Amino acid sequence: MKVGFVSLGCPKNQIDTEVMLHEVASAGYEITPEETEADVVIINTCGFIESAKREAIDNILDIAWLKKNHTLKAIIVTGCLAERYREEIFEQFPEVDAILGVGSIHNIVEALEAVTVKKKKASKAKYSSFEDKEALVLGGDRILTTPEYAAYIKIAEGCDNRCAYCAIPSIRGKFRSRTIEDIVKEAKELDALGVRELTVVAQDTTRYGVDIYGEYSLAKLLRAITNETSIPWIRLLYCYPDKITDELVAEIRDNKRILKYIDMPIQHISDNMLKAMNRHGDSALIKGVIKKLRDEIPNIVIRTTFIVGFPGETEEDFRELCEFVSKTKFDRAGAFPYSREEDTPAYDFPDQIDEQVKQDRADILMREQMAVAEEKNEKMVGKIITVLCEDFDPVSETHFGRSEADAPEIDGKVYFKAPTRIAPGSFVKVKIREVLDYDLIGRAISKI
Repeated sequence: MKVGFVSLGCPKNQIDTEVMLHEVASAGYEITPEETEADVVIINTCGFIESAKREAIDNILDIAWLKKNHTLKAIIVTGCLAERYREEIFEQFPEVDAILGVGSIHNIVEALEAVTVKKKKASKAKYSSFEDKEALVLGGDRILTTPEYAAYIKIAEGCDNRCAYCAIPSIRGKFRSRTIEDIVKEAKELDALGVRELTVVAQDTTRYGVDIYGEYSLAKLLRAITNETSIPWIRLLYCYPDKITDELVAEIRDNKRILKYIDMPIQHISDNMLKAMNRHGDSALIKGVIKKLRDEIPNIVIRTTFIVGFPGETEEDFRELCEFVSKTKFDRAGAFPYSREEDTPAYDFPDQIDEQVKQDRADILMREQMAVAEEKNEKMVGKIITVLCEDFDPVSETHFGRSEADAPEIDGKVYFKAPTRIAPGSFVKVKIREVLDYDLIGRAISKI
């Protein structure tokens, strides 16, 4: 019996897919990367915003076509879309044979057995499981779907922030941390596998530990990981500005293996919008945190995201945001039109903004950021930077990889020529010669 997987959404969802992969393989099923060869396909979905829901639905429809026109026997849908729309999925997609909520990923083998035995018995019964998501055992063995030199590690699940636009608390439940011992054990296993870059993730990474230790404990966790492993690069994503403590800033500054890179979602800078969004911390706090990070860690790369077109956003609010982006000069930034999501407070807010206006504002803000990025990249020409080699393109005879300033999947690349082939996962010194949009181009001068 061959099983295929489709994994959608964020790195946190990807880790859930990796856990299910391990459980399916351990049960004796054969994993295939080719959906056309699979007897069963498991689609782990995202359901956070409208674009993610559309992507999930498109994938379900594509796999449903295989079931009608190929040899596919069953479809299992898991993840956020399954959790959020459990009642509608069987009704809207009769080709789907089983649904698992986010608290039921450890039931994946049971679901597989149900849909395959059901087929043998020609039963029309559907399988579903929606166990208490807040009782889900975090962590667990997994099969990495990232390159062998890189991995994500999820340190907590759920969220307590209750931002007005966000459905995550209702989908994933309240915030709950794993223990330091459990996380370090997993980090040591990844180290033994040869992981060279470990990216730390959670819905709110900076909240880590407050529920089980009574205080923000991310800095303590980072020290434990670096003390117990030899992983050279450790990267932080999803850090909220109101929870970036002096201890965390000092740890990033002083720990040589913590990358001088922080992903810090800000979403807006207008106090009117921050209050309406129910964000924790006002514009003064945000600006103060940015100043502290840059004063304490002069070369730090700050990545952020913004939401434009939130209900009630005025031209003045938007102009304030544009001026802030232009003046602050973030190293990395993304802008997204507000997605109106049912079961969130903002869904019923007055003064909803036209879709075209939202998109226009996102485009304007990204043009502002593009100008900043070009200015910053031009300053990199002539500099020598460390690059983690990812692969080699035989057509252009060019290697490519990422610098400390580039997170996997979301930031730019560094393309470089080298006198000899560089193995993926190797660190190399590259002298930058030119810029191509968000990417850098250079030549390797030495391997580390």
